[in-house]
Amino acid sequence: MADQIAPPAVPVITGVATAITAFVGRTPTGPAAPQHCRSFADFQHSFGDATGNYPLTSAVQDFFRNGGTDAIVVRVGGEGGAIGPGDLIGRADRHTGIYALDQVDLFNLLCIPPDRDNFPDTDLVRVYQSAAAYGVKRRAMLIADPPRQWSVAAHAGKFDQIQPSDLGIGTAQARNCAVYFPGIKKPDAAAGGVEKVFALSGAVAGVFAATDRQQGVWKAPAGMTAAIAGIAGLELELTDTQTGLLNPLGINCLRTFAVGGTVVWGARTLRGADALADDYKYIPVRRLALYVEESVFRGTKFAVFEPNGPALWSSVSSAVGNFMSALWRQGGLFGTTAEQAYFVRCDQTTTTPADIANGVVNIAVGFAPERPAEFVIIQIQQMAGQAAP
Repeated sequence: MADQIAPPAVPVITGVATAITAFVGRTPTGPAAPQHCRSFADFQHSFGDATGNYPLTSAVQDFFRNGGTDAIVVRVGGEGGAIGPGDLIGRADRHTGIYALDQVDLFNLLCIPPDRDNFPDTDLVRVYQSAAAYGVKRRAMLIADPPRQWSVAAHAGKFDQIQPSDLGIGTAQARNCAVYFPGIKKPDAAAGGVEKVFALSGAVAGVFAATDRQQGVWKAPAGMTAAIAGIAGLELELTDTQTGLLNPLGINCLRTFAVGGTVVWGARTLRGADALADDYKYIPVRRLALYVEESVFRGTKFAVFEPNGPALWSSVSSAVGNFMSALWRQGGLFGTTAEQAYFVRCDQTTTTPADIANGVVNIAVGFAPERPAEFVIIQIQQMAGQAAP
């Protein structure tokens, strides 16, 4: 009997990390290149330990206090000097500001804690608009701090003046953004321990990381289990009525309860307004889609060495199907059967003769997240080898 040729092994797609958080801002000192920090002690060793008047330092400390384990820090500006929006945004051609993250292989969350004493809201909007666009490019989510005008309006009882549109972020970019309100309060060592309002983005990113680790990227980083540690309280205490005004707009609230303490009380993207009915209304749905996109894109790069034809399409379909099946079995997808939970297509219906001529293979992946339990479809394009003979 002739020896049978074993079928080629199906490549294994490994899920990427989900809570690597990039911080961009001013520090007392430190390296010019992006720096990985695995703890706040790591950060202090590289960037100094002064927290007063350094919003980024405080945010990184809050990140690690609340469950973060992997931060990437981009220092901008001179030796502790003031910075402007142009410093934070930087230049793509010089890889400065947020674009210094071009040197980083992977990050999932982006925090740019505002220098509130130096930054008017118009500057904050400029920074967030650029950061949101960059986040889309990198499949990352921006965690935005609220504009100062929201606090002024809230203290005056004018909640109708608090609108997500104040951030000026467009539709496509808004799906990769989430904003939280109100700010957090902590003792300021530089001011003799007086409580001050600090940026909240680092603490919220830490809650994201803890939720991912304990439950999965498909779980909402919100609710009574999403407590914020290491703070004295909130800038103001929202009522149920006030929360009911803000949350349906896509603004996530922080709340303090007698049982449970201060928690994240909302999990909507900036496209999360009820009136918009966006596919990516909820943070865990958007983050799950980004996780699948990034994992599949990285895991199918073997296609570049293979002829672009049925054999490759079958191999890609099997690899992606196995990845999605594992995600479903972990509880990341809705459905009692695999067919209800996801589908994968990579064949002549997704990759046309024109695609083949251009060296492109297209992969369509649909999946049903736990909420809203309706299929979300993403398209992933990969470069492939020459056309199959």
